[in-house]
Amino acid sequence: MTASQRPEPADPGGRNTTDTDPIRVSFRRYAGVRTRVLEVGPQPVESTDRAPRRVLGKRTTSRGHAKPTAPRLVLLHGYCDSADTWRPVLELLAAAGVPAVAVDLPGFGDAQPLRPGPMLPQLDAFTAAVIKEQAVLGTVVLAGNSLGGTMSLRAAENHRLPVSGVVSIAAPGFVDSWLIRTVARYPLPLRMYSALPLPIPGFLVRAVAEQVVPRLLYANATAADADQVRRFTSLFPDYRSTTTRLEQARQLVEELTNAYRLEEVRIPLLVVVCGKDKLVSAASGRQLHALVPHSRLMVREDWGHCPQLDDPVEISELLTYFSASASRPSKIAAARVAAEVSEDTVAG
Repeated sequence: MTASQRPEPADPGGRNTTDTDPIRVSFRRYAGVRTRVLEVGPQPVESTDRAPRRVLGKRTTSRGHAKPTAPRLVLLHGYCDSADTWRPVLELLAAAGVPAVAVDLPGFGDAQPLRPGPMLPQLDAFTAAVIKEQAVLGTVVLAGNSLGGTMSLRAAENHRLPVSGVVSIAAPGFVDSWLIRTVARYPLPLRMYSALPLPIPGFLVRAVAEQVVPRLLYANATAADADQVRRFTSLFPDYRSTTTRLEQARQLVEELTNAYRLEEVRIPLLVVVCGKDKLVSAASGRQLHALVPHSRLMVREDWGHCPQLDDPVEISELLTYFSASASRPSKIAAARVAAEVSEDTVAG
């Protein structure tokens, strides 16, 4: 496998890990990228079966065939976000006994940075490594918000990956808002901003971010969680970092132009449309649903761009029910998972 686990005494995301915290924090390496992992659910245990297998990067020898346990949710965050966006949902999943992991994508949170060059292929390799690790422990269902929704859809297009279902929440690249279209079509304002002779003071950058972030991410800015807003605004501490993030966003929007091969999506797909999303329009989700005829569509007019922050209770229930239905065993799915696990064991 591509992951190695090392426990950490504290969560660099700002919250201490204690005995009462249901979220376990560790650092692992996927596709060569060291990152932070938030995990809930029963601790992985070694099988008593006969076949060699791997558990979170460790090779174990046991008897019989690997028997996947409960469906495992893999949660992917959006651009300029981190695994912490899923903390409220993870706590609810932990209480329900649902296994789940959320990871910092490369370039965000506490993950190592992206390398120069195209971003999506790097994120694809990282996502595939996470999926293969988790597939050893049970059937995998992906849920992604924004950029995480893009990565989930791209993983669903890859038939070699053992994914049983995907929940795509506000994935960009279809019918996006004026703001995203502006980033893609009119790079001049960004270049003018980065070329200003006197950099904008850091305190002013942060003050603007504190006003803008709640309005972009939440359905109701006045209900925004102060800790979550603080976490986002910490990504823009000064003029230079803001310029870098804007240029990176422009590159990502350009890559989204040819990001999808939706005719290859054959697994269960739930498309979540958020009526108060100010970044990805509701029309975007409806178009995605139309392009994948077997998909299911859920429309919530009262959710914003990050419904895991607006309504973690509803999102956790939605993910639980969908993962249970998408992970019902089938001969085809079971054969695909067995083949992938066997391939990874031999490769290891």
